[in-house]
Amino acid sequence: MSPSIHAHDVQRTNRLASATSPYLQQHAHNPVDWWPWCAEALALARELDRPILLSIGYSACHWCHVMAHESFEDPATAERMNRLFVNIKVDREERPDLDKVYQTAHQLLSQRAGGWPLTVFLTPDDHTPFFAGTYFPREPRHGLPSFTQLLVGVERAYREQGAAIREQNRSLLEALAGLEPQGGAELPEAGLLEAAFHQLALSFDAEHGGFGRAPKFPHATDLELLLRRQARLAANGGDPDPRPLHMAGFTLERMIRGGLTDQLGGGFCRYSVDDEWMIPHFEKMLYDNGPLLALCCDAFSATGESIFRDAALATADWVMREMQSPEGGYYSTLDADSEGHEGTFYVWDRDAVHARLSAAEYPLFAAVYGLDRPPNFEGRWHLHGYRTPTQAAESLGLNLPQAEALLASARATLFSAREQRVHPGRDEKILTAWNALMIKGMARAARVLDRPDYLESAEQALAFIRSTLWHDGRLLATCKDGVAHLNAYLDDYANLIDALLELLQVRWSSADLAFAVELAEVLLDEFHDAERGGFWFTGRSHEPLIHRAKPLGDDSMPAGNGVAALALQRLGHLIGEVRYLEAADGTLRLAAESMRRMPHAHASLLMALDDWLDPPEMLVIRAADDRLETWQRLAQQGYRPHRLVFAIPSGIDALPGTLASMRGGERPLIYRCRGTHCEPPVASLADL
Repeated sequence: MSPSIHAHDVQRTNRLASATSPYLQQHAHNPVDWWPWCAEALALARELDRPILLSIGYSACHWCHVMAHESFEDPATAERMNRLFVNIKVDREERPDLDKVYQTAHQLLSQRAGGWPLTVFLTPDDHTPFFAGTYFPREPRHGLPSFTQLLVGVERAYREQGAAIREQNRSLLEALAGLEPQGGAELPEAGLLEAAFHQLALSFDAEHGGFGRAPKFPHATDLELLLRRQARLAANGGDPDPRPLHMAGFTLERMIRGGLTDQLGGGFCRYSVDDEWMIPHFEKMLYDNGPLLALCCDAFSATGESIFRDAALATADWVMREMQSPEGGYYSTLDADSEGHEGTFYVWDRDAVHARLSAAEYPLFAAVYGLDRPPNFEGRWHLHGYRTPTQAAESLGLNLPQAEALLASARATLFSAREQRVHPGRDEKILTAWNALMIKGMARAARVLDRPDYLESAEQALAFIRSTLWHDGRLLATCKDGVAHLNAYLDDYANLIDALLELLQVRWSSADLAFAVELAEVLLDEFHDAERGGFWFTGRSHEPLIHRAKPLGDDSMPAGNGVAALALQRLGHLIGEVRYLEAADGTLRLAAESMRRMPHAHASLLMALDDWLDPPEMLVIRAADDRLETWQRLAQQGYRPHRLVFAIPSGIDALPGTLASMRGGERPLIYRCRGTHCEPPVASLADL
C-alpha cells in the first residue's frame, strides 16, 4: 500500500472504525462524521443544539447498502450532514432496544410500518423523534423527497418551528406511554387459541401456502402454534380437525420447495417478495433458521414426510459449515448482496447449468427447478421448485429413486461450482439471543434426527456463551472478535433458558440446569415488573431511553414475554419453583387484553397460555443402565409438544427442588408429573 493511499484512508476513517459491529464498520470510511450511540455523542448534540440524525440498519440489509452508496458515501451530502446534525449510526441487531423504540415512534409519526434503513431526527436535549422515515433516495422519486432536500427541510423546521416540535414531542411521548399494557385481574381465556386459529385460517393462502399476500415471511411461531393445536386435538380424542396440520405442513413444504430455501446449500432466506415463495430477499438470518430448523424437525415428527427431514438436515449442515465460528458461537447473517448486486451468488445462467450437468441430470433438474421456463430473476434463474421430483420423474419416465439420485448429484455439482463464486458478506458478530434460537434448533435436530454432531455443535455454542458472554453473573448481548459488550436484553435471557430446557431433553447436565436457574433469577431481578406483571425488554441497570417497552406481540422473533412465560412455567414445574409460575401467570394476565384484540399476533404467548391451561406431561427417568437411553428414546417418539422427557442417570444427586425427591434406585424408575401434581414412580414405560 502506498503512503499516499494509506494517509487518505486514515483521513477518511471516522469513529465507527473501532466498533464491534460489522455494519458500523461498513460505514467507517464514509465522509460522514458518524458517531456510535454513546454518551459523548448525545452530550455533543446538547452542547451544539443540533438535531441528532439517527440512522439504524444492519449489515445484510439491501436498501441500507443502497442509501449508503447514494448518500453517505457522497462528499457533498456528507458535508451537509456534518454541518447540520450530530450523526449517529446504530446496528439494530446490537441495539434492538433503540430499534424497537424508534420503530414504534416512526409508526406513530408516519402512520405506516417502519423498516430499514430507519432514518430518525431527534431533538438534542431529550432524544425524542420529531421526524422519521426509512429509505430516502438521492433524487426525488416515488413521492419521496431527495435525502438532501430532507436534510435541509428538517433542520429548518427545527430552527423555525421549535414550539410546534415541542408540542408534538409531548404528544408522542404520551402516545408511547399509552401503548403500555395495563394488565388485568383475569387470565386470557382458552377461546383465544381457537380465535387465533380462525384468524390464521381466514388469511391462509390455499394455493401457495403462508398467510396473506406478498411480501411473505416464514412466521415459524405461527406454524408451530398450528402444529401444537393439531397435537392437542389429537390427544383429546375423536376426529381432529385436519386443517391446522395442513396449513402448517403445506406452508412449510412450499417454503422448502421454493426459492425461499437455498436449494443447493441449505438454509432459509428472510422472506419472499411474491406470493409463490419464489424470489426471496436473499439474506439469511440466524434468527429465522433456528426456529425453522426446529419446525422442520417437528413437521417430520408429526408427518414422517422426508421433505421435512431433508430440509432440517440441509439447514443444520449449512449452519455448521458456514455459520459456526471456530470458537463455537454462531454468526449472525449472510448478506443479500455479493459483487454489488442482490442475489448474484445464488442465480444461474441456463447455459452454465446445462454445461455442468450430464445429459441424464439436466432435463430432470430443469423440469424441477424451472430452467425449462422463462427466467424469473432479472434475466436469470433462481432455483424454485415448480414441480415435485415425483411429478418431474413421471413426465420423464423415471422412477422416484432414480430421479432423487440424479437431483442429488446435480445439486452437488452445482454447489461445487457455486463455491468458486464471490460469497455474500457474513456478519460475524455473535448475538446471545440468536445463538439461543439456533442452539434450540440444533438440539431439537440432534434428538429427532439422531445426530450427535448437531448436539456437539449446540454444546459448543453454549460453551462460547458461558465463557465469553456470561460475565459477573450477567449476560452480555453481543461479541465480535473476542470483544463482548452491551447489557443483554429480555430476549437473550428468555431464549437461552428455553434453549437449555431443550438441551436437557437431549442429554442431562446438572450444570445446564443450574445455569438455567441462574438466568431465571436474573430475569426476575432485572426485567420482571412484579407490580403490574410481565417483563420489560431492558433491564433495571440499562441506560434510560425515551420509552421502556414490554413486547407482547411476535415480530421477526418470538416475543420475549411469550418465551419467558413458557420457559419459566416449564422450569418452574421441573424444579417446583412457585415464583417462576407466578411470574408466568402475571405475564399472561398483563397480556390478556392485547391478546384479545389480535390473538394471532401473539402466538408465543398463546403457547404459554396453552401450557398454563393444560400443563405438559413431564417424565423424569432415573436409571443406571442402557434403559435410560432406550426409555428416553421411546418416550420421545412422535410429535409430543406437550410432553417433556428428562433422562437423569441414577448416579447424579444434589438435584434442586422437586427433582431431589426423584431419586434413582437399584432399578430404573419413571416419575410422571403434570403441573404441580406428581404420581408415584413406576418401573417401566408400560406401567404409565
